Amino acid sequence: MTPRDLLTPERLRGVLLDVDGTLADSNLAHARAWSAALRGEGFEKTPEDIFPLIGMGGDKLVPELTGLDAESERGQRLTDGWVRHFRELIPDLRPTPGARALIEGLRARGLRVALATSGEAEIVDALLRQIGLDDLELERVSSSDVENSKPDPDLVQAGLHTLGLPAGAALMVGDTPYDAEAARKAGVPCVLLRCGGHPGVEGHDSLYDDPQALLAALDKAFPVE
Repeated sequence: MTPRDLLTPERLRGVLLDVDGTLADSNLAHARAWSAALRGEGFEKTPEDIFPLIGMGGDKLVPELTGLDAESERGQRLTDGWVRHFRELIPDLRPTPGARALIEGLRARGLRVALATSGEAEIVDALLRQIGLDDLELERVSSSDVENSKPDPDLVQAGLHTLGLPAGAALMVGDTPYDAEAARKAGVPCVLLRCGGHPGVEGHDSLYDDPQALLAALDKAFPVE
């Protein structure tokens, strides 16, 4: 299936959107927050060390970086530390180019839209307020709603349930290889965006610079009537 085919009205009925790196320019802030949390527990990891893992949920990232069980007492302190440090960085964050326009463009075509993010629900709330998307009142699934985060398919599968659509009628939009892997395991076609800064997206079959570029492609493949 070509990138254009993914966006045609004959196929597409709903879209699952990642948040961090896709709608919010927040991946580096997450890496910095995790670095600070790890340092507080005696682990020396730079934001550059951590950045390639951003996009995984904390349940995956903590053991990957430390060997600890994320559910252990120390693992939970790390997660709590990340939340605390990231919250301090939220006031400086901005939306990615065209984030709001993309959502409005999807809705203008009658498509169902939901967020599917590995972020904790309370953090996602604060982030959406900061980037000016909270008023859109998007349906969502987050790591708080499922047992396993990306790259496991749980979030995408839960998102399909929220949309009320089969996998073949949906599209996942993300910015990391973990989004693509989760979508593939759930049988959902995926588009990746470069704006999150993850080097692992290069070479993906359907790749756009940012939401603005994806909307431009959508305008060609799926014009608004």
